[in-house]
Amino acid sequence: MPKVCVCVKHSYDVSEIKVDPSTRAPVLVGVKKKTSDFDKNAIEEAVRLKEKLGWTVTAITYGPDDAKSALREALAMGVDEAVLVTDPGYEQSDTMVTSRFLAEAIKKEGPFDLILLGEVSIDGYTYQVGPRLAELLGLPQITHVRRLEVKEGEVVAERDLEEGYEVVSAKLPAVVTVTKEINEPRYPKLMDIMKASKKPIKTLTAADLGIPDDKKGAAGSGMEVLKAVAPEMKRKEHVIKGKEPPEAVAELLDLLAKEGVVR
Repeated sequence: MPKVCVCVKHSYDVSEIKVDPSTRAPVLVGVKKKTSDFDKNAIEEAVRLKEKLGWTVTAITYGPDDAKSALREALAMGVDEAVLVTDPGYEQSDTMVTSRFLAEAIKKEGPFDLILLGEVSIDGYTYQVGPRLAELLGLPQITHVRRLEVKEGEVVAERDLEEGYEVVSAKLPAVVTVTKEINEPRYPKLMDIMKASKKPIKTLTAADLGIPDDKKGAAGSGMEVLKAVAPEMKRKEHVIKGKEPPEAVAELLDLLAKEGVVR
């Protein structure tokens, strides 16, 4: 039976993040986490393949133990199996390490005919995990997909570009990253949520996947984040005063034209 794997991330809810005004650093203490919005679209698309074509669906996440809540949500939405890939060095892992853990888990739990994930995570916005995953697995990739169809051993996808779209295809197995426009994720029913809470979640560690110490955590990462700060927003504070309305309007339009706001 064909199998689809959907990769999900348990991300900070960015709508709840506040900024320390003295340092401009994000305050993460007490911020809730949730399934990354784009990955919910990937889950929905995977479940639709299950409903339409009879595929089985496996959800995989890389993270700490509390990431199981994202897997529970995926199970409630219709996923068949869930796998937590975990390691103590998760917090120090960059996208390279994340992709490595996911790739090894996919190899172990597969083979899969299709790997789906959101085009980006709501907290990192790196757009790197999908392409890195495809490279590690040696599979073709299609990114920024807003519509897809599986038929005759290939995936046909409509890619969202900046000023248009294109339709491409790839032989299965393949890696596909999806946009929010691809579908509207379902809300699980209460009964489905209750059933998901009782379903088993398999756990895999670095040892299970054969990943050595120098390939995980900070040691295996190719990038180190020194700090994260919110952008500083300053107003130009140009005040027009002491002029008659026609002259003030003319000056305002001139200023807006210089800023490129109007022509």
